[in-house]
Amino acid sequence: MTKALFFTDLPDALAQHITDCASPDIHVGTHCADLRDSEKIALLSDAEFLILFPSQLSDEVLDASAHLRLIQLISAGYEKMNIDRCSALGIPVANNGGTNAIDVAEHTLALTLGLYRRLVDLDTNVRKGQWKALTLGTQTQTVHGKTLGIVGLGHIGQRVGRLFSALGAQLVYSDPTPIGTQAENALGIERLPLDQLLKAADIVSLHVPLTEGTQHMIGATELAQMKASAVLINTCRGSVVDEKALCEALANRQIAGAGLDVFEAEPCPTDSPLLALPNVLLTPHAAGVTRDTWARRGTFVFDNIRRVLRGCPPLAQIQPDRTDTPRA
Repeated sequence: MTKALFFTDLPDALAQHITDCASPDIHVGTHCADLRDSEKIALLSDAEFLILFPSQLSDEVLDASAHLRLIQLISAGYEKMNIDRCSALGIPVANNGGTNAIDVAEHTLALTLGLYRRLVDLDTNVRKGQWKALTLGTQTQTVHGKTLGIVGLGHIGQRVGRLFSALGAQLVYSDPTPIGTQAENALGIERLPLDQLLKAADIVSLHVPLTEGTQHMIGATELAQMKASAVLINTCRGSVVDEKALCEALANRQIAGAGLDVFEAEPCPTDSPLLALPNVLLTPHAAGVTRDTWARRGTFVFDNIRRVLRGCPPLAQIQPDRTDTPRA
């Protein structure tokens, strides 16, 4: 019997969605993610696989777990994992292989449409009896005919591109690693340097992991390159954007608006200037979390574990020092 451990802060019912995907030959022990390190080390003494949600483990526990055959993350992000140390210990780490890409891409579109169609304002006006407060649609827009700039063209970025393309948007992307001419042609997308993308795009959508190379990659300089009519959508990690610079750009109408699912500090502080801005749409790091996502993630987790048991390398393995590859 293969032993796997699952350290998580998910409610029991959601954690069960993951563990139900295990085959009978894999025994999964589910434990609270906030156990003391000493307790985790004791539990890991004879485990071959470790599943994590959230994706965080101390160096002390890693150093005592060099016999692990795989650390499998349920999330796409991995910024709180010491990938270099895992690599030095010979422990492969894999993320969720894009199994939440559907959810994040749809949320990206929802944030964009929420901003473009002024959905919150329209709902508020109807409830107040202000039927024609946004007269004749002059304060709303369509995605059709706009240019979407995707920063980071991985699983999520490509799915975002397909959704927006179906609505008639033109697509450009920025990524140090091109997806190749054939894939670009199939998606109908053009690769541009970041500065050119920012100048061209009506909608800038961020889909990169948080690394040293992507920390504050969108700051005052980058925001100044965007159109005054453009909107910024961030569903990846809050610290990819310099939040102070973004607040200033929004307050000064340097850009038209922003849709944010992630923040530099989470939960978003109640005194954050973002909360007072009328041209920002906010959600609580919910883009990748839907009732449908857990079965997809669980299936990938245990398919990947079974793959390693067969002697194959894991899919979606995270390599150290990926600061030059901003995609998620």
